[in-house]
Amino acid sequence: MVGRAQRDAVVSAREEVLGRIGAALAGGPERAEVPRAYRAHGEHAPGSPALLELLTDRLVDYKATVLACTAPEVPAVVATALAERELRRVVAPAGIPGEWLGDAEALRDDPPLAVEALDAADAVVTGCAVAVAETGTIVLDGDADQGRRALTLVPDVHVVVVRAEQVVQTVPEAIGRLDPLRPLTMISGPSATSDIELNRVEGVHGPRTLIVVLARS
Repeated sequence: MVGRAQRDAVVSAREEVLGRIGAALAGGPERAEVPRAYRAHGEHAPGSPALLELLTDRLVDYKATVLACTAPEVPAVVATALAERELRRVVAPAGIPGEWLGDAEALRDDPPLAVEALDAADAVVTGCAVAVAETGTIVLDGDADQGRRALTLVPDVHVVVVRAEQVVQTVPEAIGRLDPLRPLTMISGPSATSDIELNRVEGVHGPRTLIVVLARS
């Protein structure tokens, strides 16, 4: 246990550091106003056909697989996507219905799955918080249908369900829907890097394969 003296020392150190920062900034120039005349909204309403088409185009360009369907078809489409790819052991956050997984074994994160268990899983299935059509970005915020961040960074295949009403046109629109205090993960296609000799390598710091189930209204 941390003793009172140690806790007081930590608090005092924090106050000292903040005090030094404040003293260093004292007498400096006034903070300049940040121009915010950038485009905050697109011309298309969230979930409109034009945005769904644009999001699909961006995702395909990023080498993601897009499976379009209606909302009632989501369970069957997700289950079929898993079965066709022989993805048997699937990580599923608490908010993902079992019927979405078909005959696959559901690996629930309760108690929390060890990294070794996540690494041995064939895939993870989640929902999302919002998607940006212009950038092809899908954002997760750790809600019940998404789970903690590790669940979507370790398995090699990520199947994510995006509902039409979650698709907005611009990044500012997406940011306006998000809680900055939540753990946000932004996904633009499968994980990839070209840092080594400019050769594209996929699956370096996240899923190698991204399958997006786009549920139209």
